[in-house]
Amino acid sequence: MIVDPVPSFRRIASEVWKPLTVLFIWDCAVTVTYYLLPFKAPELPLTIFGSALALFLGFRSNSAYQRWWEARTLWGAMINASRNIARATRNFMPDPDAAELKREIVKRQIAYVNALRCQLRRQPIGDDVTKFLTEEDKGKALARTNPANGLLDSTGRRIDIGRRNGWLDTIQQTQMEAVLVDIANAQGGMERIKNTPLPVQYRYLPTIFTHIFCIALPIGLVETLGFATPLGSTVAGLMFLAVLRIGDDLVDPFANTVHDNPLTAMCRTIEIDLLQSIGDPAPDPIKPARGVLW
Repeated sequence: MIVDPVPSFRRIASEVWKPLTVLFIWDCAVTVTYYLLPFKAPELPLTIFGSALALFLGFRSNSAYQRWWEARTLWGAMINASRNIARATRNFMPDPDAAELKREIVKRQIAYVNALRCQLRRQPIGDDVTKFLTEEDKGKALARTNPANGLLDSTGRRIDIGRRNGWLDTIQQTQMEAVLVDIANAQGGMERIKNTPLPVQYRYLPTIFTHIFCIALPIGLVETLGFATPLGSTVAGLMFLAVLRIGDDLVDPFANTVHDNPLTAMCRTIEIDLLQSIGDPAPDPIKPARGVLW
């Protein structure tokens, strides 16, 4: 996620220079052709086309942002639920009998959120997950099709072990299970966003219409703008292409790009809070790198 108040000019240029160059070349070609060849440019209803296209692109961008913001809301709920399960584990289970089980549940939650982050970003599960698990867990929970869900299931089994050992009563177990349900619901919402793209009408039609509009733009403006057509048409077309690109950038909030949710930073926040809750040393928070928080 870009956190700089003013985005880097280099980053902006790297994203727009290709379409901007193609657009400018086309605008120059139309202008030169208009003055070299004896033809009259057709009068195109660009105002009507542009208004309709702007409305279409606005709907698309709003839909993409809603997905991005819902993903951030779900991760906020995940942070709160992780703190809740750690607090309940620490306060409900007695010391020193359940000390090891408490530490295992808390560390398992840290492994869970990191495993979920890797799944959403389509990354392999690495040491930031396995270092919080026992050897038995590495061979069982992580071997499942959905490793994060496997870790969550095994956390529920350990809570049941605490009840069977007399360290939790049924009311306390129910309260902790309710937190696990909240965690599972948040994970399900994230997976829905990741696995369900925008409808095809929202993905392809705006792209096609925007490119057609950019092609027609200099043809309809050349009589009015004359030699200024390349500049005016390129700037106008760039604004539509920019809105189109905004939707592309926000539609997948777990794509591991500079525009997605800062999952690594949020997982580190959970790790810090949970390790400190059991008295273990915690790492430093993730800081932005070149204006981007990962």
